[in-house]
Amino acid sequence: LPETPLRGFCRQLAQGAHGQDSQALPACALLGIEAGAGMNELLSEELLSAIGRTAPPCRELVTRRDIRKYAIATGNRQRKYLDGDQAPPMFHVALFWDVVELDQLSPDGVSIDRLLPKFPLEKAMAGGLLIEYHRDIFPGDWLTANRTLTDIYQKNGRSGPLIFYEVVMDVVNDDGDLVIREKTTRIL
Repeated sequence: LPETPLRGFCRQLAQGAHGQDSQALPACALLGIEAGAGMNELLSEELLSAIGRTAPPCRELVTRRDIRKYAIATGNRQRKYLDGDQAPPMFHVALFWDVVELDQLSPDGVSIDRLLPKFPLEKAMAGGLLIEYHRDIFPGDWLTANRTLTDIYQKNGRSGPLIFYEVVMDVVNDDGDLVIREKTTRIL
């Protein structure tokens, strides 16, 4: 069929749990238009098989000095952060960043994430960040980050197909208590 507004609409419906309209799909079928036709041309079975992959746990010690440096660098003015008595929000991000040499950075300036498969698109941008704080972080805490690739999906943008991926990081203390859950969405 030639490209029409209705055909384009039906192609955009196949977004799985990410926006599928269950009432519109039967309407497209009645019109003989396959909903989502051409939507997953970038997502191979091999690529999708990476969903569920986990990274090796990363264990770090929280120090008063690291808390103080982070508080000063980010402009936190509360005394409990400046004195290093408690970690401010977002402290865990820097705590678990990979420390790598410059030649180990991607073209976007971030360390190459070995958790991720090789995607057919390479330039990444932020798609979202959801952070749930369950416990405060204090100096002397040993924290372990466990990261899992939880989803890969495709959507069509104005300039063509986009790949989205989601990574969930659970940060736990030595007692196994959840301290932070972070869900990162990136767009390629």
